[in-house]
This record gives sequence, C-alpha cells and structure tokens, in this order.
Amino acid sequence: MDLVLIVVAFALILVGAELFTNAIEWFGHKLGLGEGAVGSVLAAVGTALPETTIPVIAILFSGGASDDVGVGAILGAPFMLSTLALFVTGVVVLLARHRRSARHRVAVDATVVVADLRSFAIAYAIAIGAAFLPIEPAWPKLIVAIVLLGLYGRYVRGHLQAEGITSEGLNPLRLHRLDRRARTSEEDHPRLRIVNLQVFVGLVAIVVGAVAFVSGVSDIARGAGIDEILLALIVAPIATELPEAANAVLWVRQGKDTLAVGNITGAMVFQASIGTSVALLFAPRAWSFEPGTQLAFASALIAFLSAGAVFAGLVRGTTLSGTRLLVGGGFYAVYLAVVAFAITRG
Repeated sequence: MDLVLIVVAFALILVGAELFTNAIEWFGHKLGLGEGAVGSVLAAVGTALPETTIPVIAILFSGGASDDVGVGAILGAPFMLSTLALFVTGVVVLLARHRRSARHRVAVDATVVVADLRSFAIAYAIAIGAAFLPIEPAWPKLIVAIVLLGLYGRYVRGHLQAEGITSEGLNPLRLHRLDRRARTSEEDHPRLRIVNLQVFVGLVAIVVGAVAFVSGVSDIARGAGIDEILLALIVAPIATELPEAANAVLWVRQGKDTLAVGNITGAMVFQASIGTSVALLFAPRAWSFEPGTQLAFASALIAFLSAGAVFAGLVRGTTLSGTRLLVGGGFYAVYLAVVAFAITRG
C-alpha cells in the first residue's frame, strides 16, 4: 500500500510541477518580474513549502522530542538542495544536451545565481553560528532570527527590482481554456486570474504530493528500522526536494537554465534564512551544537563545501556545466558514508 501511495504521490508532484512552472512564468511576466524574482523567489518559496511544512509541524505541534527531528529536517533541506538537487539537474543537462541550444553548458544569468549564493552563504553562516551560542539565555537566538528575516527581505527586494521577462518563449498557459470569460481566445494573452488559479492548483498538487510521498517513504523507513534522525536528515528531505528537482528537469529541458538553477539556489536562501528562523524562534534549545546534534550540523558543512565546489567557477566568471553540477552528488555520497559510519559505531 505504501508503494502505491509513493507512486501516486510522485505522479501528483510531477503534474503539480508542470502546472506550477508554466503558471509561475506567466505570473512573473504579468507582473513584470525578472527571471531572478520568478525562479529564485516565487518558484523557490513555492517549492520550499513541503520541506518547510514538516519541521514546522514537528516543532510547533508535536513538541518535546520532535524538536530534534524538526531541526534535522531544517538542516537537511539546504544539504539536499546543494548536493542531490544540483546533481539531478546536472544529469538532466547532460541527458538533454543534444536537444539544448546550450548543449552541456548551463546558461545561467551569473548575476542572479551569484547573488543567491552570496545571500545563502551569509544567512546560513549566521544561522549555524547561532548554534554555538549558550542555550540560556535564549534571547540572542531571537535576535539572530530577526536578522535572518531582515536579510531575506533585502534579498527578495533585490530580485524584485530586476528587469521583467518577456512572453517570448513562454509555453501556453495549461488552464487557459478554463477562462471562458476571457476577452480573447488567444493562448498568449491569459488573464491574471486564470494564471493565479493555475499557480494555486499547481502548489496544492505539489504540497499534497510531497506530504503523501514523505508519509509513504517514512512508513517504509520506519518499518525497515531506520534511525529517526537519519529519517529527518536524509529520507524526508529526499522526498521533499522532489518539487525543486521536478522543476529543474522541466526548465532545463526547455533551455531555461536560470529558472532551473535559480529555483534551487533561491530555495537554499529561503531555507537558510526562513527555515532556520523557525528553529531559532520556536526550538532554540534544540538549535545547539552538542554531541547529540553534531551529525546533523555536519550536513551544513557539506552544504557549504558542495555549493562552493559547484559554483566556484561561476563566481570567478567562467561558465557552468552540467558536469560541474554532478560534483554535488559526490558530496552527497560522502555525507552518506559519514552517517553510515556514525550509526554503525553507535
């Protein structure tokens, strides 16, 4: 039964991702937003909802022992994005290289991606640094959370000030025919209300599919006797990063590399600032570097190393390739080995 649930949930995520990516481009066009705002902010926030929902529920509504699970899920999200999600994107780039004008090269707007990486590095460094603060008093962590929220607001404002994208190259809105009251039947002039409807439908499908997928995977993992911390760090984030991976596949195949990579790097910024703020505000005692949490916080180091290794060339002004994105998979494998070693020793 769990396997059936996983298959259905995965299909729902793919359908939701297709509707969402199509609609969010039109939404950005209608509002005159640039690729950075569409990919790194709107799409990133939308697809980050599943992996943000799990720790919020664990921390706010489960209480006590679930705080550690919530913190593990929060730390697992940037780790998965900077390793496995980038790896999947690289695989798709290489597989689709014969039908892409950029071939194996990832033709991103370096300004957008570098801005994302800079914001991620600053926000995540501050958040991880807060884990070394004393458990009591808790008010310094509250200040850190406020700072992180402010940094994210500044990051969003920077992307919103960029130039807007044109309708050239946009696929017809999938739900355009539902707009019976439209003044025109032309597919390249959908009304904003039907665009909003498709965004909503896509998001609902993504969130419901991701939650159902996590439920199915978690049941199988627990049945197999997998450790709860391992479940929070690796198993659950794999499931909840599916929306970003699905979006990346769709956009890479269409040659919209800035949207594909920006969705991932923007989600990294969101999780490094908004996600960690949830832990700092509502589970400050659990957000602490100590013997019981060292393995979880080690994932943050891997996230930094992977992002640095993948995007070092882009930051220096060279091009990004699909092969370079595969490096993230290597760091993912390294962390799996570390986790496996720690568990066998324990």
